[in-house]
Amino acid sequence: MTRTKQSRAFLWGGGIATALAASYAFNRWSAARAEAQTPPPGNFVTVDGVRLHYVERGTGTPIVLIHGSGSLVQDFIVSGLFDALAENHRVIAFDRPGYGWSTRPRGEDWPPERQADLMVAACAEIGADMPIVVGHSWGTLPAIAWALDHPGTIAGLVLISGYYYPTPRPDAVLTGIAALPVIGDLLTHTILPLQMRITGPLGLKMIFSPDAVPEGFTDAMPTGLMLRPSQLHATNADSGEMPIAAARLAARYPELTLPMTIIWGDGDKLVGQEGQSQRLAESLPHASALGMANAGHMLHHIQTEEVVSAVTNLMLRV
Repeated sequence: MTRTKQSRAFLWGGGIATALAASYAFNRWSAARAEAQTPPPGNFVTVDGVRLHYVERGTGTPIVLIHGSGSLVQDFIVSGLFDALAENHRVIAFDRPGYGWSTRPRGEDWPPERQADLMVAACAEIGADMPIVVGHSWGTLPAIAWALDHPGTIAGLVLISGYYYPTPRPDAVLTGIAALPVIGDLLTHTILPLQMRITGPLGLKMIFSPDAVPEGFTDAMPTGLMLRPSQLHATNADSGEMPIAAARLAARYPELTLPMTIIWGDGDKLVGQEGQSQRLAESLPHASALGMANAGHMLHHIQTEEVVSAVTNLMLRV
């Protein structure tokens, strides 16, 4: 290599290092600022060394809400689902480990079964016995694991816009890389938060399509918390885990004999529901099936009343 080429390589390397350092500093500042601006809206319970954050409101039969990948408890609050159910029931929404204000100790695996174990223990700790468990998107996996591994602690199951059977997902490979200990930490502390700020609006359009993103959704959601490196690491780890977890749980679906309702939109752009929710409903004829025409992935925001009705109708069967 000539001296000129060496100089150029040095300059390029120095420029990249400087850009990464600046991104790291900006993302740390942004995370601290987001946490200061959005304090925990709920309470905490510590189980098995994990500090889980949850929001609780209302009285009566308990309902537990489990959010999807990349999200947090505010998703259910902003949608109106939380308040609508809390009018007549005790509603508890958990930040899953690593999301919102819940911790996620490093050096451990966090499959849906492990996450379900924690929420079962948390409900026992706070006296929420035999709840109806409602899972959305990735949250359907720990909801199912709850029913399979702890059948004596759950009254019924509502699954919304879920992913239940493994499919080829190139994004799972990419997110799996972003969850690795060293390169993953580098990506989540530097490039990924900035990339998500740029591509986020397009992602929102996709998950709400064919409906429009609700007015005020972006302002109401604590986007800064969702873009923290710690939460992005959890999101990528869970996304990378998804096909393997679905394959593992799918072998046990015949064990699901409790009252349950499966809800999906046939216009879901994120998950092809014909091979997911519709297939699951066909394999479990005792389950109530509610497929919504021309509806997307975020049914609890767009079809809130229908979801509330499905949950309350299930209660009549338990």
